[in-house]
Amino acid sequence: MLNKQVVRGVFCAAATPLNGDGSPDLALFSSHCRQLLSEGCHGIALLGTTGEANSFSIAERRAILEAAIAAGIEPGTLMPGTGLVCLADTVELTLHALSCGVSTVVMLPPFYYKGVSDDGLFAAYAQIIEKIGDPRLRVILYNIPQVSGVPLSLALLKRLVEAFPQVVVGIKDSSGDLTNMQAISVALPDFSVLAGADPLMLPLLKSGGAGCITATSNLVAGSLRVVYDQFADIAKTEEVEAAQARINAYRSLSNSYVQIPTIKAMVGLKRNESAWRRTRAPLMPLTDAELSELSAHYSRLP
Repeated sequence: MLNKQVVRGVFCAAATPLNGDGSPDLALFSSHCRQLLSEGCHGIALLGTTGEANSFSIAERRAILEAAIAAGIEPGTLMPGTGLVCLADTVELTLHALSCGVSTVVMLPPFYYKGVSDDGLFAAYAQIIEKIGDPRLRVILYNIPQVSGVPLSLALLKRLVEAFPQVVVGIKDSSGDLTNMQAISVALPDFSVLAGADPLMLPLLKSGGAGCITATSNLVAGSLRVVYDQFADIAKTEEVEAAQARINAYRSLSNSYVQIPTIKAMVGLKRNESAWRRTRAPLMPLTDAELSELSAHYSRLP
């Protein structure tokens, strides 16, 4: 690659297991992170949408990150979500990550108010970055407008990169709009564009993208790594296509029910650990009937 993308690779949007009382299962989470890295992930994007981050308090989010590091996970492989509605809370969580040796964070825009202007979003991100004032900080913006209700435009990205070129280094785009991701890659070739949907990583890589941060990597990290490592090797086309077909099959099954509870249930089936079935309200775990049906389909996956 001739560009200077800071963040490249396969990153897992890690799910968060829970204890019976609803608290984060820190030991199981740390074990999951280690397994994901051993299976091929370059890093862990913890406490995002799949990780149910917005259902946890600031104290719980801090504890989850600290537990992973205490368990021996290299801070440089962790990319916690730190974007909250309140700018001061975003600053607090980001400063905590930096204090733990983590330099790269994934940051939602403040998402309560809808229809806000690019000027308002630029001001919000600028205030966060300036209040933190740490040259180590690297920010991956998080574009998931179907959930946040706040899209991040290419014009906004250009302004942020121009103003903070060493800080705003990439975007996780979960909009599902491949054309938009490709346009960002062309307009900002040194900017890390990471697909939020597994089927889009391959075409995005071919357009100069940087990789992915996806939920299905909780299940098929090895296959995603095959695609990432070998997509440009014509001799490996058949192997890449087989890996992509496996990825698509797992993602398709995970979308058969509500996605996050289903991803967690599938991780439980993979790890043979029933604790993964638990979710935090308002999300609800799969019913016994749904889990039985899911298990039957899961057993037939490639």
